[in-house]
Amino acid sequence: MKQTASVLMTYAADVSGVCSALYELGGMTIMHDASGCNSTYNTHDEPRWYHTPSMVYISALSELEAVLGDDGKLIRDIEDAARELHPRFIAIAGTPIPMMMGTDFSGIARLIERETGIPTFGFATNGMHDYGVGAGMALEAVAGRFCDPSVQPESGLSVNLLGVTPLDFSVTGNVEALRNVFESAGIPVKSCWAMGSSFDELMCAGKARVNVAVSACGLPLAKRLKKIYGTPYVAGLPIGKSGAAALIAAIEKADASGEDQFPMRAVSGAKDGKIVIAGEAVQAGSLRYALDRELGLSDIRVVCPMEAEEELFLPGDQRMGEEDDVFAVFREAETVVGDPLFGRAIRGGAARLIRLPHEGFSGRIYRKEIPVLMGDQGTKWIQKEFNR
Repeated sequence: MKQTASVLMTYAADVSGVCSALYELGGMTIMHDASGCNSTYNTHDEPRWYHTPSMVYISALSELEAVLGDDGKLIRDIEDAARELHPRFIAIAGTPIPMMMGTDFSGIARLIERETGIPTFGFATNGMHDYGVGAGMALEAVAGRFCDPSVQPESGLSVNLLGVTPLDFSVTGNVEALRNVFESAGIPVKSCWAMGSSFDELMCAGKARVNVAVSACGLPLAKRLKKIYGTPYVAGLPIGKSGAAALIAAIEKADASGEDQFPMRAVSGAKDGKIVIAGEAVQAGSLRYALDRELGLSDIRVVCPMEAEEELFLPGDQRMGEEDDVFAVFREAETVVGDPLFGRAIRGGAARLIRLPHEGFSGRIYRKEIPVLMGDQGTKWIQKEFNR
């Protein structure tokens, strides 16, 4: 029972991450489930659903099919739909019921690809992991399958932005502001994985000289692109003026040296920090860097309730998978920066909550409150919220 969340929400699941990452790429994505996961995804996790068409479907798994382990109907339905819709690729993602059935997603994908001639991916997601895991594996798989290894980097510094989904960035202007930070500095954005870039642009990722992992789910993709092209990567977000300057300097250094850079780690960790930033690892670490540089705040600890690579954290940071751990950390904090729903964990405590909504956690509830944090706008938000 310790792993049961009775007060806080859970983050969007890995299956939603797969769908979100592939949404704009012209493929057909099928959630293998009875029905509930699709409505949760399109209602709470996907703000593009109502204005940008995409081929995201549910398999409508029945109780009898689950009991008997019959994959025949799933395979036939996918093949029939693919012949009618002609998707660029097919992706099948799992949910808890197929996990209990022991569904062989890789085998099903191979069979469908052989029958249809359409590239097919099978992702053994199961709803037990957060969206970053699903998005990361989906983006990495697409790059590994489709990116042409013969593409060469162009002259002049340019970047790809990796790990951009509305689960982390919503649709409130952060993606556009993110692009603008680099382009205003004279650094063209070759592709944005995977919002606002065409499939053909993504497939030319090898033209960029540096990759920027702007979320934890972009890191597996950065490592895959490095294997394909040898492109160095930087992890971080240009939050505030200081964060933008540090990230651009890190990109220039990565281009010159060929070595990967983690500019957000250039601050001190705080094991018992009185300021706690709770959320996605890259955003939280980048916000800590901006607070350190712009306000001189150093007693800051990042707590991440999501799965992420160790290299994104400093000593003293904490990855929390259970609700009780969140309560314990927040009880010792003076200030908590995080989604408004975290307020439930500090109710009755002394901590002050600075609201920073996260679409992958609270869905659309607080979308109108999501601030633009990139560059100068991030500095204004920091000054407003921390100087009260």
